Amino acid sequence: MKNLMLVGFMLLYSAAFGQRTIKEEYKLKFDDVLNLIEEKYVEHPDYTALVDEAIIGMVKELDPHSEYMTAEEYQKMSEPLTGNFEGIGIQFNITKDTITVVSPISGGPSERLGIRSGDKIVVIEDTVVAGIGITNRDVIDKLRGDKGTKVRIKILRRKVKDLIDYTIERDKIPIFSLDASYMLTEDIGYVKLNRFAQTTMQEFYEALDELEPQGMEHLVLDLRGNSGGYLNTAIQLSDEFLADKELIVYTEGVSNPKRESFATRRGRFEKGKLVVLIDEGSASASEIVAGAIQDHDRGLIIGRRSFGKGLVQRPFKLRDGSTLKLTTARYYTPAGRCIQRPYEDGNDEYRKENQRRRDNGEFFSMDSVHFNEEDKYLTDNKRIVYGGGGILPDIFIPLDTSESSDFLTELLSNGLFYQYINEYVDENREELNSKYPDYESFEKGFDPNDEFMDKFLEYAKHELKHNKDDKLNKDDVEVSVNGEEVEIENMEGIKKEANKDMDKMIEEGLATSGHIIKTRLRALLARTLWQTEAFYRVFNAEDHAVKKAIESIDDKTFRKLKLSYN
Repeated sequence: MKNLMLVGFMLLYSAAFGQRTIKEEYKLKFDDVLNLIEEKYVEHPDYTALVDEAIIGMVKELDPHSEYMTAEEYQKMSEPLTGNFEGIGIQFNITKDTITVVSPISGGPSERLGIRSGDKIVVIEDTVVAGIGITNRDVIDKLRGDKGTKVRIKILRRKVKDLIDYTIERDKIPIFSLDASYMLTEDIGYVKLNRFAQTTMQEFYEALDELEPQGMEHLVLDLRGNSGGYLNTAIQLSDEFLADKELIVYTEGVSNPKRESFATRRGRFEKGKLVVLIDEGSASASEIVAGAIQDHDRGLIIGRRSFGKGLVQRPFKLRDGSTLKLTTARYYTPAGRCIQRPYEDGNDEYRKENQRRRDNGEFFSMDSVHFNEEDKYLTDNKRIVYGGGGILPDIFIPLDTSESSDFLTELLSNGLFYQYINEYVDENREELNSKYPDYESFEKGFDPNDEFMDKFLEYAKHELKHNKDDKLNKDDVEVSVNGEEVEIENMEGIKKEANKDMDKMIEEGLATSGHIIKTRLRALLARTLWQTEAFYRVFNAEDHAVKKAIESIDDKTFRKLKLSYN
């Protein structure tokens, strides 16, 4: 009788109020927990922190790219894509616990006031910031701010006795998505994009406007390391290469019906050979462009398998100003390939993918990449391409480790290339500007000769040995025997042996990595004198993928693969 009454009550409840959904039950459960904490917990908790952590934990269980962000976090995340931030306009490194200006950003307030590379910021708003363990985040927090606000700094400049006082009025600082655009040969242009932002298409058009009058007939588009950005920008860029009404990409999700994006008539580079360079750092928007070009046989893809991010995120503003960046659909290439790599094993395993690829040999051999038969697709000209995660290139370029050495690793990890070049430019600025008034004169005339290299090696050896000695300082070394700490009596002998090992490492490293060390020094010197593009102009002259791109444009590769370019 009781059971009949209960069933009758539930039927009446459902009819009167409607059956609760599973989602509503979970909401009530969450409310129950909050209510219990409010009514029964031993003290007053921080509800903001509680709810934020609960949301973060919940979103973490969805997929690797859905994300919850506070209002401040979302603003900082958006800055590189909106194309500007507000601050004083410098690129900096922290060298020997001191903020060192790598270069002022062109057109920014610091450049207008005469701040230059090599300057050391030692005081900000009457607070000494040198030698205190300052971090990159600290520097950004102190120097960024709203347009029109001011910040006072003191700078230490070589050969200037006293500190130089500056009051800098913050302004909008442009963030460029195009790192370089120049002519590789008489008829091959080169463009490198680092992201797909609001300003990308304007920057790309400006690059074409400069390259086409110089005789550009073919193009190398470098998307290596480009982790993506705005979907619309990727569609717009693809449109510049594809014919009218060709499918660029489509998106689809459980709550989002299939949405297709097609090329229009306005493409500026629909004719001419096109090479797209990709690697394991090319993701999302980069993969949309590469996939569309490959599926329509419009160009040649060179490099290594791309990252494999094919999930579409849409930001949703929450009532307190925070944002939920929620995955709402998947990307698919024109042939129907899903770009997204699997993530069923969890976010932590997902993020280890590149290390697994390296361990499995994929960075070094195309044969190490394995796909299932169901991942095969056909391009317009019936070439076989593969899905299952990422874009597989038409021509594979292995990761080159032939010039790697322990010495090169030490130089990179200790930031010694940057440190030395900053000091070298600071010491020789007038001579360098006089001898090399433009990049062309530098390219023809500057060579890291024996004197230059000897000074660098002397500097590097001093810094590395100093760092080793610091680590071996007996006050910092704990040695125990049977649980009891003991003194190290022969620390000087240990240091001498360590220095012998250092000398051997440097000697062997020079034999293996001498060429790449010289190239990196030339490239960084060029960047310090003429901004980022100059770095790539030096480095690309030695780059295997760029060389292969030029070779493939000049030989019969496009005809052999039936790629369209006329």
